[in-house]
Amino acid sequence: MRKYFRDYIYLLSIAGLIIALDQWTKGVVEAQLKLGETWSPWDWLMPYARIVHWSNTGAAFGIFQDLSILFTILPFIVVGAIIVYFPQIPAKDWPLRLALSLQMGGAIGNLIDRLTIGHVTDFISIGNFAVFNVADSAISIGVAVLVVGMWIMERRGKKAQPDDVAEIEHHLSLEESPGE
Repeated sequence: MRKYFRDYIYLLSIAGLIIALDQWTKGVVEAQLKLGETWSPWDWLMPYARIVHWSNTGAAFGIFQDLSILFTILPFIVVGAIIVYFPQIPAKDWPLRLALSLQMGGAIGNLIDRLTIGHVTDFISIGNFAVFNVADSAISIGVAVLVVGMWIMERRGKKAQPDDVAEIEHHLSLEESPGE
């Protein structure tokens, strides 16, 4: 029971931080800018980075527009799967634990928008890239952490493999000659 408590405290702390930051930043943008309005602290920065109040009915970064019902149902499935699966992840597999926490926070952050206002508020605009928000960033960073974590774990596994093979061969040689 104590393990579950620690696991869920970790998960909910990171996801909760993402949700709070996401909702707070969206609230500031909604209160300060009209839909479609753009702001930048310096004119020279405008072509590279700006804040723009944007509405998104699709997925992250504006893809799959007008599939809001799908992206309202999908987070419930994702969050449910994370909640069930999370306690099974060993504590030493921190990249997977961090990735799932970030993804859960991002999924819930955007879900809150869909349920309360019918669309997701996006506001971060960099260059010609699609407008996005903190929740989208958390989901994307979670995927990146997951990929890098899997790569690291795979590399560690390959380094450990020669030692494991040597140990297995040693045990097999002992089993083959018990009388010697």
